[in-house]
Amino acid sequence: MGWTMILKDDFGVIAWTRRAGSYLGLFLLLSLFFSPVQSDVVFHREHQFSWKAGQWGQCIGEECGSGGIQTRTIWCVHTEGWTTHHSHCQHTVKPESQRQCFKVCDWHQDLFEWELSDWGSCLLVPFFSNELKLRTAECVTAQHGIQRRQVHCVRTSNRTTVTLRICEFFSQKPPVEQACLVPCPQDCVVSDFTSWSGCSRTCGAGLQHRTRHVLATPMYGGAHCPNLTETRTCTRSVNCPAGEGEYQYTLRVGAWSECRLPHHKDALLSGRTTVDFSTSSNENNTVTLHTLTSHHPSHHHHNHHHHHHHTHSLNKYHMSWELEVGYRTRQVRCTRSDGKNAMLSLCTKDSSPLTFQACVMPKDCHISDWSLWRPCSKTCRSADLSPGYRLRLRIMTQIPIGGGRRCPALEEKEACNIMGDLLLNCPRYMWRSTDWGDCRVLPLLSQQARRLVNTSVLCGEGIQTRKTYCVQVPDDSAPHHRKEVSRPVNTRLCAAMEPPSAVQPCSIPCQNHCLLSQWTTWGSCLHDNCKEPQGKKGFRQRRREVSWESNSSPDTCPHLVESIPCEDPACYLWQVQQEGSCVLKKQPCGPGSAVQNVTCVSSEGEDVPVGRCGDDPPPTEVACEVACAADCVVGSWSSWSPCSHSCATKSSEGRQSRSRTVRAIPGKDGKECPTAPALEEWRVCNDHPCVVFYWEASAWGPCIQDTSMDLNGTSLLDGTPTCAVGVQIRKVTCTKMNVGAVINKRCSDSSRPDTVRPCLLPCKKDCIVTPFSEWTACPSTCVPENATAATQSRYRTIIQRSADGGQECPDTLYEERECESLPVCPVFRWRTHKWHSCTLVPESVQRGLGGPGEACGNGLETRGVSCVGESDDSANMTECLRWAGPLPPQFRECRVACKDDCTLTAWSKYSECTGCGTSTSRKRSLTGRSKKKEHCLNEKSYPVEETEPCPCDEFLSQPSGNWSACILPDPSLSGSLQGWMSQREVKECGQGLRYRAVACVDQQGLLVNPTLCTDSGYMVEICHIPCPLDCKLSNWSAWSPCSASCGGGLKIRSKWLREKAFNGGRPCPKLDLKNQAQVYEAVPCHSVCSQFEWRMEPWSICTINTVDDLPACGEGVQSRKIRCVKKGSSGEVSSAEDSLCDQEELPLRAQVCFLACPNDCVVTPWGPWISCFLQCDQGTARNRSRQVLRPPASESSVCPELLQSEPCILNSTCFTFQYQVSEWSTCQLSENAICGQGSRLRILDCVRSDGKIVELQKCEQLGLTNKWRLSERCVVDCPVSCMLSDWSPWAECSHTCGSQAQTVRTRRILQEAHEEGRPCPNQLTQTKPCPIKPCYIWLLSDWSQCAVEGAECGEGLRRRNLSCGVHWGDWPESPPRLVDAELCGDKVRRRIQQQMEQPCFVPCPGDCHLTEWSSWSSCQLTCLEGRSFETTGRQARSRAVIIQVRENQGSCPHQVFETQPCKEGKCHSYQWRTGGWSNNQRVVWCQRSDGVNVTGGCFPQKRPTTVRHCHPPCTKPFSHCTPSGVCGCERGYTEVMTTHGFLDYCTRTPGVDNHKKADVKTNSGRLKPGPSQARDLYNEWTLRPVGPDGRVKLWVYAVTALGFIMILFIITLTFLVCKPSKTTKTSPPPQKPLTLAYDGDMDM
Repeated sequence: MGWTMILKDDFGVIAWTRRAGSYLGLFLLLSLFFSPVQSDVVFHREHQFSWKAGQWGQCIGEECGSGGIQTRTIWCVHTEGWTTHHSHCQHTVKPESQRQCFKVCDWHQDLFEWELSDWGSCLLVPFFSNELKLRTAECVTAQHGIQRRQVHCVRTSNRTTVTLRICEFFSQKPPVEQACLVPCPQDCVVSDFTSWSGCSRTCGAGLQHRTRHVLATPMYGGAHCPNLTETRTCTRSVNCPAGEGEYQYTLRVGAWSECRLPHHKDALLSGRTTVDFSTSSNENNTVTLHTLTSHHPSHHHHNHHHHHHHTHSLNKYHMSWELEVGYRTRQVRCTRSDGKNAMLSLCTKDSSPLTFQACVMPKDCHISDWSLWRPCSKTCRSADLSPGYRLRLRIMTQIPIGGGRRCPALEEKEACNIMGDLLLNCPRYMWRSTDWGDCRVLPLLSQQARRLVNTSVLCGEGIQTRKTYCVQVPDDSAPHHRKEVSRPVNTRLCAAMEPPSAVQPCSIPCQNHCLLSQWTTWGSCLHDNCKEPQGKKGFRQRRREVSWESNSSPDTCPHLVESIPCEDPACYLWQVQQEGSCVLKKQPCGPGSAVQNVTCVSSEGEDVPVGRCGDDPPPTEVACEVACAADCVVGSWSSWSPCSHSCATKSSEGRQSRSRTVRAIPGKDGKECPTAPALEEWRVCNDHPCVVFYWEASAWGPCIQDTSMDLNGTSLLDGTPTCAVGVQIRKVTCTKMNVGAVINKRCSDSSRPDTVRPCLLPCKKDCIVTPFSEWTACPSTCVPENATAATQSRYRTIIQRSADGGQECPDTLYEERECESLPVCPVFRWRTHKWHSCTLVPESVQRGLGGPGEACGNGLETRGVSCVGESDDSANMTECLRWAGPLPPQFRECRVACKDDCTLTAWSKYSECTGCGTSTSRKRSLTGRSKKKEHCLNEKSYPVEETEPCPCDEFLSQPSGNWSACILPDPSLSGSLQGWMSQREVKECGQGLRYRAVACVDQQGLLVNPTLCTDSGYMVEICHIPCPLDCKLSNWSAWSPCSASCGGGLKIRSKWLREKAFNGGRPCPKLDLKNQAQVYEAVPCHSVCSQFEWRMEPWSICTINTVDDLPACGEGVQSRKIRCVKKGSSGEVSSAEDSLCDQEELPLRAQVCFLACPNDCVVTPWGPWISCFLQCDQGTARNRSRQVLRPPASESSVCPELLQSEPCILNSTCFTFQYQVSEWSTCQLSENAICGQGSRLRILDCVRSDGKIVELQKCEQLGLTNKWRLSERCVVDCPVSCMLSDWSPWAECSHTCGSQAQTVRTRRILQEAHEEGRPCPNQLTQTKPCPIKPCYIWLLSDWSQCAVEGAECGEGLRRRNLSCGVHWGDWPESPPRLVDAELCGDKVRRRIQQQMEQPCFVPCPGDCHLTEWSSWSSCQLTCLEGRSFETTGRQARSRAVIIQVRENQGSCPHQVFETQPCKEGKCHSYQWRTGGWSNNQRVVWCQRSDGVNVTGGCFPQKRPTTVRHCHPPCTKPFSHCTPSGVCGCERGYTEVMTTHGFLDYCTRTPGVDNHKKADVKTNSGRLKPGPSQARDLYNEWTLRPVGPDGRVKLWVYAVTALGFIMILFIITLTFLVCKPSKTTKTSPPPQKPLTLAYDGDMDM
C-alpha cells in the first residue's frame, strides 16, 4: 500500500496518488466515515428512559486506510437528566458503540484545509429571534450583538467543499459566531442652515432657499437625515413691468456624442433634423440627429487588438502611428424658465448654435504581452515568515488618444514562496576580526610627554587594535577550521549585531628592575673549586641577593658576585675552642695546661671530616699560667681595632691593633710586668689588593634554531603551538671594576653565568589574507555614449601577518577595473511626417445640422509619427516611447476660411534678440475687406503682433544654506587598506574644507542645473580645526627630604599645573585647593639613624697617687680619648663635631681604676650583662660575672664579688624589639613604562621598645619573625584616549533635488576615554549639503468651473491643466514656478495617466438641481463613553436639492450624501444648550463638543422644554410664572400664599423702594415697563430678610446671634484691660547695664 508524493508547485501544496487505485476509493471511505449521525438520543417507548450517545472518538488503527476502529460511549438517562443502569433502557434500540472508519494519516492534512469567510456585520441579539426592535430609548452605551461567518472544509487542490468532519480530524472547527458590541443608534447629524439666498426673481413673486450639509451619516439604525433644503416664497415690492414676458428662454445643450467616422454613402436620413415642439412638460424639445450605426470603427479596433495580441511576426508592434479625424454632434434645445421646451428660434436670435465638431477618432491603449515573472524576492528561508513577491511587466505599445480606453496596470505583483519550506536557509552574517596588531605605548602619551621620552624604548601597558569585517557564515554542517577565512561582504549586512571590540589593552615587557640587598663581608681566601683544589691562588668573594624583581626574568639584574684574587687559599680550616680553665700540676700557681677542642670546618662554618684540612692539626693541649701572689697580672687582649684601609695598594696597606692592660703590680720577688710595647699588638689587615673582578653578562639573544633538538610540534601549557627547541646565547666577560673587560682567568670560574640556554621556537606564521570581496556592482542600466567609463573594485584584508620566516603577504590588497561591456543606451528619435490638410465635418452633416453651405470652418489636421534609430532605419514605436523623450503632437486645430472670415497675412519672422532681458516679436496685418470690418479690428480676437522674451544664457550663483562643518581630507581607500595595522593617528585637527551649496538661477530667478554656474555646485572654503592641547604639568620637582629622620620613610616629588587643556585635549588630574595638580611620586628612603659614632681609644695606664714610698697600687684614675667619627670609616679619619653623635650614648672619658697590690686578689673586668628575657617580665633580673686572675696570698684576704645582678626594667635595663615598616610608596613602574603592572615598596626597620631604631640585624639575631610584605603588585591605570572608527562613506543625499538635501557620514566609538585620556569628540556625525538641483514637479490645477461651450446651460466640462513647475525642495512653503513642460518629462504620457476632463451640468433657469458637493466634514470616530470604538473614522459630504420653480418639484432629484474613511478622527459628544427665558419661552439647540451647532446627535428624550406653563395662570398683579412652574412675585415684592399653597397676592417688600406706584387693585402695575437693567442689578444684590412666604429668613437669626456674641466679647475684653494691677512687695531684680562693644564693624 505505497503512496507516491508528487511536488505540485512552489507553494508547498502536495498532491498524492495511490499506485494501484484512484482518489475515488479514498473519498468514498471518507464520505462513509464522516457521514453525520441522525440523532444522539434514542427514546424509550414509555419516554422515561432513553439511550444517549457521546461523540465518536478518534479513528485508531495500525496503518493508514480503512482498517481503523472508532468508538463512543453509550449511557442510559432518565428524562429528567439523571443517569441510570443500562437495564432500564430497551436494548433492541441501543445505538452501536463501535464502527469501522478510515484512518487518515498526518500527511493527508495537506489535502484539506479550513476556508473562512470574513466576519459579518454585528447584529443585535433580538434580531435572531425575529424581534426587530431597536432599543433606542433604553440604549445607554452599547448593545450586545453577534456576528457570524461561514466555515467550510475544502480540498486544497481545487477548492471544492467537502464535509466538515474531514477537517475536524486535523484541527478544531473555527468558531462560527462571536460576540460583538453594537453602539447605540446614531442619528444623522446635519449642520445649521445657511442664510437665505436672494429672491429668484427681481420683480413679482419668487423663491429663496437655504441649505445645510451632512456632518455624520446615520449608523446602527439611527434616524435618517432630514431635508437639507428649506424653500420659501419671496415677493419683490417692484411689480413686473407691463408687457414683459413672464418667462425667460435659455439655450440648453446636451453632451457631445462619441466621435465617429463619416459614412461613405450618406443615407437620406443622415442629414434630416427633426424638432419636437411638444408642450408636455414630461417630454423634451430635442434636436436629434438620425444616423446609421457604423460598426467599422469598433470592428477595426477589435481586429487590431486581436492582431496585436496573437501575431508572432516581426512586426508585432506598430512601426508608425496615424490618426483619423471624425466628427461628433450634440443636442440643442431652447428651455423656458418654468422648465418647458420652447422653439429654438426664441433662444438663437442671430447665430445658430454649434451642433457639430471635428474630432480625433479615439484609439485605445494597446499593451504588450506580460513579460516572464521576475525572480521571487524571497529566495531563502528565514525567521521572517512573510512571503516574497515577484513582478511581471508589460509595456504600452499605443498611447490612448481622443478619449480611448486608458491603459490597464502595467505592473503585476503576486506573492511567492509563501511557506518557504523547500528553500535553503538564508545566509547568516557575522563579524570577524583580524589578528591583533602590535602593542603600542605611544598613543598613551600626552603631547608633552612625547617630546620628553625616548619612544623607542617604551614598555609596560599599551593598547593594540585590530580590524573587524563582515562575512557570510558558512553552513553549520560544513567543517571549518578555526582560522578559516571567508569572503568579506558589506558591513551593512552585520549592522544588526554588535561588532567585536577593536581595541584591547596589552603589555610590553620592561627591563628588569631589581632590588638588591647589601654586600656581604669579604669571605676567606678559597680555591675556585674546593672539590678539586688547584694551585696556590684563590679568591675572596662577597655576594648580594635579589630581594625583589619585576615581572621579567632575573637575567637583566646586575652582577651578584664580586671576587678578589688572593694567595694560599684554603677551603677548610682548623677551628680551636678552649674548653676548660688552666689546670696546674701541683703548685697553687705557676705554669699549667689547658685543653682545647680542635675541629675541621668548611668556609661556610660546617664541620667536615678532619682529613679535609690538609695541614697538621693544632695541639689539643696548650700551656697556660696562673699568676702567683707577687706576680704581675696582665689583662686579656682587647678586640682588634677597625682596619685602617679597605684594601692594600702599592703605597699603603691596612693595619689594625689590639692592647691589654696591667691588672696588678708585682710584689717582691714576683714576676715583673711586660714592657709597654708588649702590651700592644699590630697586624696587617685587608691586605688584598684594591682590584675587584666580576662577571658581566649581556642580554640573552633571540631564540635560534638548534637542530640537535626537536619537539615535533609540541605546544606549551598555555596552548601556544611550538615547533622546535632552540637556544639563546649571551656573551659573558670578566670585568675589572672601573676598568673594563679583562681575561677570563682573572675571575672565578665557579661563579661564571651560563652563556647558552634552551628556548622554545614558535611555529612559522604564514600571512593569512581573506579572499577578495565580490566586485562592486556595475551600473545595471545602460550608459550614455560619451559617459565616463564606470569602474568596479574589490578588496581583501590581512588577517594574520607573517612571522618567523612564514610566507609573506601579497602586495595587492585593492583592485579596480573598468566595468565590462556596459550596454550603451540606444539612440532613437521621433520622425514626424508632413501635416495633412485640414479635415472638416462632412458637408452633408453640416447641412443636416443647419451649418453653413460652404465647406469652411474649424477642423483638425493630423500628421503621422514614426520611430527611427541611430541610422535612420525604422524601429518599433515602443523603442521611442522608452528612449526618444516626449511624443510630438499628432494633431492640431486648423481653420478653413469662410467668405465672411477676417483675412490676415502670414506671420513675419521673429525679430533678432539684442541680449538678456530683451524680447523678440513678429507681426501680421489684415488684408482686403477685413480692414474695414469692425469685428476684425478687435486685436484680442485677431492679434497682429506677438512678443516673446529672448532666451538668456546668463546665470547667477546664489549661496544657499549654512556652511558645513569643517571636513578634514580623508586618506585614500587603497592606502588605508594596504597598510597592516598602520595605527595611523586619526587626525582631528588641521586644515580642512567647508562647503556651502550654490543655487544657480536664471534671469527670472528660476532654479536651474547647478553645473551651469559651478563645476561642483559648492562654494569651497579653507577652514581650520584647532588642535587639542593637552593639560601641561611642570617637570618633576626635587625630591623632598626623607619623611623619617631615622629608619625607613618616604621621599616625595610632585608636579604642578602649568596650562589647562583646550579644544578637547587630555584633561588635567584632580586639582587641590591651590589649583595644583595632585600628581606626585613617593619612593621609599632610609635615613641612617646615626651617621656618626663615638670612637674610643684604649684606656690610659691607671694613675695612682702614691704617698711616700708606698707601692703604687690601689684605686686610681684612668682616661681615654673619645672622638665622634663617621660610621664605617677606617684608619685615621678626621673627627667630627660631638653634636653629630648621640649624646645619650656618650662613653665615659675617665673612670676609676684599681691596680691590685701585691698579694691581693685580682679579678678580670666585669663581663657583659646577660640579656633579660625578650618579654622583660617583671621580677626577672640580669647578671654579669668576672673571674679570678690571681688568688689572694693569704686566706684572710677575700676576693671581691664575682657575680652581680639587677632587676630587668623595661626601657632601662631591658628592651624589647619588633619589626616596623614604613608607608607604602606609590606604584613604581619601569623608567620606560607609562602605566600597567608595577610594584609598591616599603622599608623594614627594627625598633627598640623605647622607640629607637636599631640595626636590622638586632631583630634577626633575636630570631623575630617578619610578617610584613615589603613589596606587592600594583596597577597604574592607563590614560587611554578615545579611539574612533574611520568615517563611513558619504551616504546618498537625503533628497534628490532642492536646497534641503544633505549627505551624512558617521563614525563610532571603538574605545571610550579612560583616566586622563583624550576625551571623545562630540561630532560623531558630519553633514554636508548636496548640490542644489532644481525640483521639477507636475502641477495639476483644480477643476475649473463647469463650462458649457456655445450655450448658457446644459452639459459641459470641467477641465484642469497639467503644467510643470520648479521649486527649491521646500514646497509648499515656497510655491513652484512654472517652466517648460519638457523639464518634467513627457506631458502626453503624463496626461493619459490623469483625468483631465469630467462632465458636469450647469442648471438652466427653472431647473430643479443638486448643489455642489459640500466640503468633507471633520473626521469622527464611533466612541463609547469617550473612548474610541474603532481606529478608522468617517467623514461625510452631501448635495442638497435646489428648487427654482414650484412647478418643477416633481422632477427634482433626491438629496445625496456619501462617506469615506479617514484617519486621526476625534470623539464627539452632543449636548442640549438653552437660551434665557423670555415671555416664558426660550431657545433650545443641540451643540457638538467642538462648539458646532447641529441638528441631531442629542437624545430627543432629554430635550429641555422651550415653553413653560403655570396652572392656574398667573393673573395677580406683579406676578409671573417661575421656572419651577408656580406663580411668583416680581423683584421687590413678597409672595403672600393661600392655605392651599397658591399665590394670593404680591405685597411690596418693606424698605425697598420700587420706584413705581402701582394700583394693586388693577392690572396696570403689571402692564408698566419693567425696571432698567441697572435697577435689576441693584435689586439682585439687595439682601431680602423676608422670604416669598412672608417669613423671616434663617440668615437673619444667625446674624442677630452673632451680633450678641460680639457685644459680650467686647464687654469682657474692656473689663480685663481696665482692671488695676496689684502692687508686689518684691523688688525687681537689678538690671545689668547694657554695654555695646564696638568691634570695628561698620554696621554698628
